Amino acid sequence: MAYASRVRVGTLVPLAKDNADSSNGSVSTIPIFEGSNVVGRNHLVIADKRISRKHLSLHASPDGSIEVVVEGPNPIIVRSEGQRRKVCAQEKAKITHDDVLELIPGDYFVKYMDMAAEHKSSAPIGSSGLKKGKRHSEEDSAAVKRNRQIMEDEALARTLQESFAEESTNVSDMASGQTSSLLDSAGSSKRSNERMHSVDPSNDVPSLTFHLMHVQGLPSWANSSSVTVQDVIQGEVLLAVLSDYMVDVDWLLTACPSLRKVPHVLVIHGEDGASLELLKKMKPANWILHKPPLPISFGTHHSKAMLLVYPQGIRVVVHTANMIHVDWNNKSQGLWMQDFPWKDAKDINKKVPFENDLVDYLSALKWPEFRVNLPVVGDVNINASFFRRFDYSSAMVRLIGSVPGYHAGPSIKKWGHMKLRSVLEECTFEKQFCKSPLIYQFSSLGSLDEKWMSEFTYSLSAGKSDDGSPLGIGKPLIVWPTVEDVRCSIEGYAAGSCIPSPQKNVEKDFLRKYWTRWKADHVGRCRAMPHIKTFTRYNGQNIAWFLLTSSNLSKAAWGALQKNNTQLMIRSYELGVLFLPQTLKSIPQFSCTEKNRSSLDGLALGKTIKTKLVTLCWKGDEESEPFTKTVRLPVPYQLPPQPYGPEDVPWSWDRRYTKKDVYGSVWPRHG
Repeated sequence: MAYASRVRVGTLVPLAKDNADSSNGSVSTIPIFEGSNVVGRNHLVIADKRISRKHLSLHASPDGSIEVVVEGPNPIIVRSEGQRRKVCAQEKAKITHDDVLELIPGDYFVKYMDMAAEHKSSAPIGSSGLKKGKRHSEEDSAAVKRNRQIMEDEALARTLQESFAEESTNVSDMASGQTSSLLDSAGSSKRSNERMHSVDPSNDVPSLTFHLMHVQGLPSWANSSSVTVQDVIQGEVLLAVLSDYMVDVDWLLTACPSLRKVPHVLVIHGEDGASLELLKKMKPANWILHKPPLPISFGTHHSKAMLLVYPQGIRVVVHTANMIHVDWNNKSQGLWMQDFPWKDAKDINKKVPFENDLVDYLSALKWPEFRVNLPVVGDVNINASFFRRFDYSSAMVRLIGSVPGYHAGPSIKKWGHMKLRSVLEECTFEKQFCKSPLIYQFSSLGSLDEKWMSEFTYSLSAGKSDDGSPLGIGKPLIVWPTVEDVRCSIEGYAAGSCIPSPQKNVEKDFLRKYWTRWKADHVGRCRAMPHIKTFTRYNGQNIAWFLLTSSNLSKAAWGALQKNNTQLMIRSYELGVLFLPQTLKSIPQFSCTEKNRSSLDGLALGKTIKTKLVTLCWKGDEESEPFTKTVRLPVPYQLPPQPYGPEDVPWSWDRRYTKKDVYGSVWPRHG
C-alpha cells in the first residue's frame, strides 16, 4: 500500500540530545503508519551493519499504540516511564507516546511521537497546557534542527575522510622512498600490501605516518584511515620489542596471532603485583619480561612503543594505547609508525638526531642483554646500541622522551619538557604563530599549580619567528571531556575509569580558564573517549608543530625544574614523537626527482619548498601556494577547541553521578 493512502499515526523523531555529539551517525525522521512498518538500516544517515535492513517491525494500532518486534540479531532498548528494558531478537514490546527506542543499546535514539497525543496537547486546555504543548513543539523542532546539523557535519566528515584516504597512504614507505616496503618483500597479504605501498612524491603529503586507531562500532568512513594492532605487527618479524604500561598477553595473542611466530620478543612493562604474576604465567616461553628501574618513588613505566625488526629493516612505532582490549577497540587513540632500512656499510657511523634520541632512551631502560641469531647480520647482542644498525635519515619526527631521575648539566635538556623546549628553540616558524594558542589534550591530570603551568607553557612556547623574534608565550587551552561526554560515550560511565583524574586535581580554580570541549565530529569519535595524548601549537588555520605522546599533563611525566632551574626531576618513563615542518622538509620525498620535477620547478630557480602542517579539516587554497607541501594530520579533536559552556562540568572519576548513562548505570557502580 502506498504511503499516500495510509493513515499516519505518529513519527519516530531522532533525539540528538540523547546522543549529542554522537559519532555513529544519525537516524532520519521515520513516519509511522497504521498497520505494518519496517525500521532498518536504510533509515540511517550512515550505514551501520549492526542494524539489519529489517531491524524492527512495528505494527501500529489506530489508537496510536505500537507493538515492536525485533527482527534483527542485535537487541534494542525500550525506555518507557523511566524504565529501561532490553528487547532481544524475536521478542516483542509495546510503545506509546514519548517512549524512546535505542536501535542499538547506547546508539541511535528515536522518540515515538503519537499524532493523536500531539493533537490533544494542542487543544485549548488552559494556558499551562498550551505553554507545555508549545514547549514540546519547540523542543521537537530543536531536536530536528540539531539532528539536521549532525547529519550535515557527518556528511562533511565522510567527505573529508574519503578525500583523506585517497590522497594519503596508511603507512610509510621504506624510509628513503627507494626501498620497497618491509612487508611487501616479507610475503604479506594483499591487504597488507595495500597498506604499505610507496608514496607518490607528487602527492601533498609524505606518507601518512600518524594514524588514529580503529574503534569498534563506528561507521566505515570513521575508520577509513585507522589501524588495528594486526595492521602494525605483521609480516616476517624477527625480533619484537614491545613497550607499554599494561599488557594483557591473552588479548594480545588473540588480537595478533602472528606474534606467536616471532622468535624473539622483549616486553618492557609497568605491571606489578597480581598483574605481573599473571603476565609471567601467561607469556610464551620465548618472551623476556623487563620492568625498567625506577630511581624515584611513585614513578612508572608508561611509554607505549614497538620496535619490529624485519629482514629488510625496522619498523618503529610510538602509540598511546595499553596492550588491552578496551584501549585498542573503544578509545580514541593515536599511533605513529615508520619503516627504516638497514644501514649500508659506508653509512655505519652516520648518525642523525632521531637515532641519537632513540638510543639514549633505550639505554636508560637497562634491559638485560640477550643474544640472538638474525638471518641478516648473524649473532648479535640485543642492547640499545644494536638499534644503531638502521638508517633513520628519513625520520619524519623527533623523539621526545622522559626518563625518571634528577637530571642536571647537559642532560637537563635531554628529557621531558626541557627536551621539547630545546628542540623548539632550534626551530624557526612563520610569524603567524607568534603568541598563538597551545593545545593540551590528554587523559589524566596531575596535581598542578600555576607556577608549574607557567614553566611548562614557557617550554612549549619556545621557538622564533622567521624575522628572528621569539614566538612569545601562547595561551594554554585544555581539551578535556565533560561529565556528559563520558555519560553518553560508547562505554558510558565505564569510559571514565580510563580518565583517572580526581576531583581535587580537576576542580582547581586556576584551571577553569583553560577548559575546552572534546568534540570530534570530523573523525567520528565524539563518543569514543580520548586516551590519546597530544600537544600542539595552532593559530586558527595551521599547526606550528604537533606532538603525539604517552605523557599526560603532570609533573611526573614532563618533569619539574628545581634548585634554581638547574635540575629537572622526572618520575615516569614516557615517549612521544614531534612533527615539525623543518623535519618533514628534509626527507627524501621532498627532493627534486624526475617524477615530481614538473611540480617543483621552483627548485631550479632557487625557490624554497615550505612544509605546512594542517588539520584534516583544513580548506586552504593549495594552488595559491605552489611551493608548499601540505601535511594533513588527523588531529582527533576540533580546532580551535570551543570553551566550556556554563552547564559543562569537567570529568573527575571520584565524584558521584546519579544521572544514568546510556546503559542505565550510575557512577560509581558500587557503593
